[in-house]
Amino acid sequence: MKHFTRRDMLRTAVLAGLALPALNACAQPVASGGSPVAPVPTSSTNPLGVALDRPLEVWIFDGGFGDAYARDIHEPMLKSRYAGLEIKHNAAKEVGKALQPRFAGGNPPELVMNSGDGKMDLGALVQDNQLADLTPLLDAPSWDDPSKKVRDVVDPGAIAQGSYDGVPRVINYVNTVWGIWYSTKLFEENGWQVPKTWADFIALCETIKKSGKAAPFTFAGKYPFYIYETILTLAAKIGGADVLKRIDNLEPGAWTAEPVKQAAKAFADLQPYLLSGTAGLDHVQTQTAHNKYQVAMLPCGSWLENEQKDATPADFGYAMFPLPDFSPSDALPYGTLHAQPGEPFVVSAKSANVGAGLEYLRVMLSKEGAGRFTELVSTLTIVKGATEGRSLKPGLASAAKALDAAEDNTVYFLFNSWYKPLEDEVVAATGQLMAGKLAVDAWAERIDKKAAEIKSDSSVRTFTR
Repeated sequence: MKHFTRRDMLRTAVLAGLALPALNACAQPVASGGSPVAPVPTSSTNPLGVALDRPLEVWIFDGGFGDAYARDIHEPMLKSRYAGLEIKHNAAKEVGKALQPRFAGGNPPELVMNSGDGKMDLGALVQDNQLADLTPLLDAPSWDDPSKKVRDVVDPGAIAQGSYDGVPRVINYVNTVWGIWYSTKLFEENGWQVPKTWADFIALCETIKKSGKAAPFTFAGKYPFYIYETILTLAAKIGGADVLKRIDNLEPGAWTAEPVKQAAKAFADLQPYLLSGTAGLDHVQTQTAHNKYQVAMLPCGSWLENEQKDATPADFGYAMFPLPDFSPSDALPYGTLHAQPGEPFVVSAKSANVGAGLEYLRVMLSKEGAGRFTELVSTLTIVKGATEGRSLKPGLASAAKALDAAEDNTVYFLFNSWYKPLEDEVVAATGQLMAGKLAVDAWAERIDKKAAEIKSDSSVRTFTR
């Protein structure tokens, strides 16, 4: 099995001053019929070798952000410099269903936003050499300021987290901040205070329940990622960031460790405070209930405000708070957040116009492209300084403030992008846990067993951080 280390990742993320590799350092582009096509020579005006005689096919996940940002911002920006380039824009709610056969058949599109419940397995795509090396993009001049390289204007952590075996393959574009979301209007009208300790959180749930004005808590029961994310964040807060590192590294006993089980029990014990029917609700139903003041709190990422913009009362007052302190012995302080680049964009190594796919990402990683994206969809990106002079909505401003306050106390996990079968097991087991159909110990042992199976499978390429 091949492994890459966190040191390798960080070295890749921070190296500077490298010469711009030629485009043919990537996999050779192929035509739609599968035969190789000659790479386009690069130049100062076309640094990534965009071919104007071949279309650029773009596929965007049609989820919380929609696809208007691509159609109305990034694609017109690209056309402003490459007027002759034909862009074939597509949107899909199930990316894997639409594109997996294309990748398997050797006729993939150039650029894909691979997100959503039906996303493709990125680890498997890397293993099959399907994803282009993004080093030429990162070493190209930035779109706004040619005196800087693209890598100089991007959060280096995002480069590291999108690297496999030290090679950047994925641009996780959105800097997602996770937390517990609430309405400032509802809280202020009822005198409810943001809890700082777990005891305060449980007391708040009890107060809300007794008031009869709303259910205290909910999550998307049909999509348990929302709650397993919260469990793992609390586990890291209790036991330290290495709790998640051990999980990512498929270490034996990582899922049965006490901090993980303590966190799982803490959320499983919220059964009396859940919105009725939570186990059968999806994210739209729970978020709609939230907007209707039927439930007071729910866990989500910082895309929530934009996703609900058409259903949210004008005076709702979206805001979020970090997970409360579980106990005085927590390894990480109050304010610790799960903050992680997400919404992965990839360029197919076997597409017919690789250079155009890379150039599309160069547009996205500009201050203009990222800043306009932030204003449109109300979420942060990995581009440095992109929010300067931009107007932020209340929820996004709350998330940005929490992220600033967290400083270095942020945590993340990668197993769900590295090993989709493991994520599938976590989703299934967590759904049963929260529905009261699986005990905490059985939940932990079941997932740990799956992790061990994956680690021992010689056909699976594993990674280390």
